[in-house]
Amino acid sequence: MSDPIRNLEQLVRYHQDRYYNHEPEISDAEFDALWDRLRELDPDNSLFSVVGPDSSDRFPKREHRIPMNSQDKAADPEAFLKWAAKVRHPFYLAQFKMDGAGIELQYEEGRFRYGVTRGDGKVGDDITANVSRMKGVPQNIATNFTGGIRGEVLMSRSVHREHYADKANCRNAANGVMKRKDGVGSDLLEVLCYDAVHDEDDLYFVDEPAKLEWLAQQGFGVVSHRRCETAEEVVALRDEVAAARPELDYDIDGLVVKGPEIDPDDMKRARPERQIAFKFTLEEAITELREVLWSISGHLYTPIGVTDPVRLAGTTVKRANLVNTRAIAEMGLKIGSMVRITKRGEIIPKIESVVTTPEGAVDIEAPDVCETCGTDLIDEGTRLFCPNMQCPKREHYRIRKWIEVLDIKDFGPVLVQKLFESGRVRTIADLYTLTEDDIVGFDRMGEGIARRALRGLQSVKEISLARFIAGFNIEGIGELIGEKAISAGFDSLEAIRDAEPSDMAARTDGIGETTAAALIEGVRTLYGEMTAVLSCGQITIGRTIASRELSGRSFCFTGALHSMKRSEAEALVQAHGGTARGSVGEGLSFLVTNDPEGNSSKLQKARALGIAIITETQFRAMIPNEPAGAG
Repeated sequence: MSDPIRNLEQLVRYHQDRYYNHEPEISDAEFDALWDRLRELDPDNSLFSVVGPDSSDRFPKREHRIPMNSQDKAADPEAFLKWAAKVRHPFYLAQFKMDGAGIELQYEEGRFRYGVTRGDGKVGDDITANVSRMKGVPQNIATNFTGGIRGEVLMSRSVHREHYADKANCRNAANGVMKRKDGVGSDLLEVLCYDAVHDEDDLYFVDEPAKLEWLAQQGFGVVSHRRCETAEEVVALRDEVAAARPELDYDIDGLVVKGPEIDPDDMKRARPERQIAFKFTLEEAITELREVLWSISGHLYTPIGVTDPVRLAGTTVKRANLVNTRAIAEMGLKIGSMVRITKRGEIIPKIESVVTTPEGAVDIEAPDVCETCGTDLIDEGTRLFCPNMQCPKREHYRIRKWIEVLDIKDFGPVLVQKLFESGRVRTIADLYTLTEDDIVGFDRMGEGIARRALRGLQSVKEISLARFIAGFNIEGIGELIGEKAISAGFDSLEAIRDAEPSDMAARTDGIGETTAAALIEGVRTLYGEMTAVLSCGQITIGRTIASRELSGRSFCFTGALHSMKRSEAEALVQAHGGTARGSVGEGLSFLVTNDPEGNSSKLQKARALGIAIITETQFRAMIPNEPAGAG
């Protein structure tokens, strides 16, 4: 691991520890930026397989009802207007982007049950006792509501001045107070909400403005927001709010902009596309590029610029992301160029453009040979990489990826590195020949560590074919891609290995020929390693699809179901060879609803496209041995 990656990983670990076990020193946005940067430089880093530092001695963990993902960001009007032109909302709902600590309020039949911190976006700390004391959190709301309410825990500037002036800022103080075991100070905090999702009924809210109105009616504190008829009005509002920031009693760092339509599918994405964080102007400076280093993450080579130190957003910056070789060429960047450097997300330094290039400036030379295996690198402009699938660097990362994908406990990257460097483990199959003596021989690796590591490895006995393939770290191929191919009938290693890309692309929804070729070639290249793992006899591929009654058919569910949860219905579709979709569109086979005469947007769209509309009873009747249920 190169120095930039190691330093960034240490920084992320430090701030994770501050967030989970002490008091945070940076905002959520700043931490997200650090996290995103580490993922960009080292996508296989072990940090991405855990929620965060263990805080079980402080608060229990609880899963979210609403995914608390990060948002795409626009740092200037040009980027925002480009986004607006792409999404083309009929009008825009602009909400203050509060600089607080994310929280999810969970209600069951109208009764407040849990308050859960953001955590990793999927699982957070259950701090219900403290949240119950905060302003803006009603204990009882509409009795027919079961689901999640999303908001921000805030400390006002006036409270900060009076009670916590020793803390760096309101956000850090709020985060520290809300995680106190004794709850002291929680009553000084306030929750402002901006989103709500019913667990089973996606028709509960008509649109986003109605959702905010409902939140206010139920007694929640609601973030300030305004309707803007055009994108230009949003830009003007951003300037207006930016000018008024010093007078506000709460810290904000921009606007969250979305359209009126509720889009559940978009919210499930890692970064929703139909809404955006329109940030205030980034800080920038001019400095000189002194050197370019090449950060190596597995098979990828990423350029990092070393500059004269400059102060940006309160920190000293002397390294900046250069993205790729195409960006270097398009800017005409050379060693010695004076460059404009900014902090994206107020933390990630990036060289945006060249200001001047003096005579005598030196061209930037990219490496052309893999430093590990000697293979000629391939430069596609957007990425520079080693194409050798058997490159030792790739093999090392493949073993780490296997441990991560299978979620094997107590088998950390340090142990993997020691085993790899010693030559004891060079392939995934080698893991399953390890004994305790192989591990105990390493420095600081005692019998207890060895026993726990092997127990974790041997505890995973059966996995799906999609997860098995994902564990081999084929570039661009994750578990979801594997599941799509398997659902289309390519349901064994041999079926994928022997397939043709054009045939797979034609038969598989959501997979193009390029992706199909990457999957097929990856399995062909690694087939020997894959079968070697299975030959160990310690892990097997489970049955992927229970039956094929729904093969080639796709289903979308709308409204509340009577006999099962929507997630269970979608799992049932996939188990029987079908495809579950979250939205109505061309190619959908069936829209399932218990109100076929209704007039929701999904029903209207299904009728317009001529898509079959069936009831829950009819859906269940399509699957043998499944009771028809209610409907």
